[in-house]
Amino acid sequence: MSKICEICGKSKQFGVRQTFSKRRINRSWSPNIRKVRALVDGSPKRINVCSKCLKSGRVERPM
Repeated sequence: MSKICEICGKSKQFGVRQTFSKRRINRSWSPNIRKVRALVDGSPKRINVCSKCLKSGRVERPM
């Protein structure tokens, strides 16, 4: 199961690391995904959210 931010849609990204000797190595970057309780349509649910959306206040947390 891939982890995707349910607010902004951010997921794993892929790229290539290149060494000094010009060897190319595939690598990946994973977003900082957290499972939080948030209000979705007025009811609290558990959703996967990246830390950037969490810090910016795009997620409405239940009291």
